[in-house]
Amino acid sequence: MQISLDNFSRVMKYAPLFGRGLVVTVLLSLVTVLLGFILAFILAMMSLSSVKILRAVSTVYVQIVRCTPMMVQVLIMYYLLTGIISFPRVFLFGYIEVGRFIPAAISLALNSGGYMSDVIRGGIEGIDQGQTEAARSLGMTKGQTMRYIIIPQAIKNILPSFANEFVTIIKESSVCSVIGVAEITKQAQNVQSATFISLEPLFVATFLYFCLCFPTSRIIAYFERRMRASDQR
Repeated sequence: MQISLDNFSRVMKYAPLFGRGLVVTVLLSLVTVLLGFILAFILAMMSLSSVKILRAVSTVYVQIVRCTPMMVQVLIMYYLLTGIISFPRVFLFGYIEVGRFIPAAISLALNSGGYMSDVIRGGIEGIDQGQTEAARSLGMTKGQTMRYIIIPQAIKNILPSFANEFVTIIKESSVCSVIGVAEITKQAQNVQSATFISLEPLFVATFLYFCLCFPTSRIIAYFERRMRASDQR
């Protein structure tokens, strides 16, 4: 199988499809990280709770997420939701099918939340215990201490990890092509079907993922260095 410029020129006629896939990938990643953060925070609070059943539920959930393939999770969520909810045939921006986008975003968020909950828990546990004791000595309740003292510092510590999770989700969103979400990989498959060209659409998809992930990772690294420098002052 040979790679040719002629094939690339034929593939690039479908540039609007790749552009749509790019938009879907970015939007899916943003929604996933937002929902995943909320879920991860809840799971982290459960794992730090003094209530045994809450800690157990959090532990079981995280282990299920980590020990099962993401593709299987996406398929289960898709068939589960579409079996329960009759999604209307609605398209966001004219080409993002809501009935496929929502199950994809939820399944990715459930997966991301399971992984990132440990990051949040570690960030909270990493705060000096002396600050908690000082806050309590000033008459602050446990909830006030967590809200005003611990969580703000923990969020600062875990922000780089969540930014890196965004890069990870951009790449892992390609799994959602199995349920027909028209992100970059799915659009590459559509171009393959339309042109009967196998490799070149995949190279274009790879280039788009790189253009999304590499600059984002460099920006994250820059802010990580700035944050470390500010902490050392």
